[in-house]
Amino acid sequence: MKAQEKKFSRKSPPERSARMVESVYGCKWSLTVYQLLASGINRPGEMVRQVEGLSTKVLNECLRRNMEFDILERVAFDESPPRVEYRVTPFGGKFVRVLGELEKLQQELEREEGV
Repeated sequence: MKAQEKKFSRKSPPERSARMVESVYGCKWSLTVYQLLASGINRPGEMVRQVEGLSTKVLNECLRRNMEFDILERVAFDESPPRVEYRVTPFGGKFVRVLGELEKLQQELEREEGV
């Protein structure tokens, strides 16, 4: 009788998406930015005014990081004075849904632990 062959190889974590999740959760403002965008606040100046403790510098770093992962897109309007808005990309919408599922999982774990 022939020795049983291995049918599965070692599975590695998804490198790019794992980095995205780590980067987004590592930035304490990303989830707040998604919340602002979902409520219709998409201009940087208004975002800074709406959130206590959020500075323009930190917001710009957060927005840039999210654009690098194609979660957000920047839309510049050819107006005077210049106007810039941010939007969640189609991919970003999927990514934000995944983050929502992670949040639900966390809440479920906390209920089970009685936290």
